[in-house]
Amino acid sequence: MDLISSLPAFVLAVMLISASPGPAMALILRRAALHRFSGAVPTVLGLEAGLYVWALLAATGITALVAASEVAYLVLRVVGGGFLLYLGFKAWRTAWRGVAVGEAVTGEPGAESSRSWWKAFGEGAVVMLANPKIAAFMIAFYPQFVPAGRPLFTTTALLAAVQVAVEIVLYLALAAVVGRAGTWFRRPAIRRGLEAVSGTVLIALGLRMAVESR
Repeated sequence: MDLISSLPAFVLAVMLISASPGPAMALILRRAALHRFSGAVPTVLGLEAGLYVWALLAATGITALVAASEVAYLVLRVVGGGFLLYLGFKAWRTAWRGVAVGEAVTGEPGAESSRSWWKAFGEGAVVMLANPKIAAFMIAFYPQFVPAGRPLFTTTALLAAVQVAVEIVLYLALAAVVGRAGTWFRRPAIRRGLEAVSGTVLIALGLRMAVESR
């Protein structure tokens, strides 16, 4: 199978996978609703940076070792699930207090500082890197699109770059749509409700990741 001729099928598969609900989608929707489009950008970039690291690890064979190791897989499940629980409980705490950090009395969020930008980027990267399902996905998905005879590392890195580009476009488009309704989402009562709901979703995803078997 030629790499160029397989790209349309690869892009379509990536689009379908990206649209599925999960931790990444939950984080992006929450950030876009509460912090506008600009607030969701670092989260998207962090998620995609984590994805690209997993792809490079898959090309070197490290991902396969992680997926095959019961201990490594368990550690990632616990760390990833625990981090989602942390984010979920933090959202619950914000809802309980009634005023989010950086939110003015009017209900408008504060400007994104450099520190908050990198914090959001880091949250996205950790959520992606601590998800053992990504390791299993990489070793099952990418080999289908690597033609025989082509260098594994270079081809995987290229395919991963395509996936990252496609997902960045899709996720930022979603963030832009949600961000346009941000004024409504950031009303104090609506914001508290959204924090409570998003916290519940993140906690549920964290529990599922922590206890779910392969």
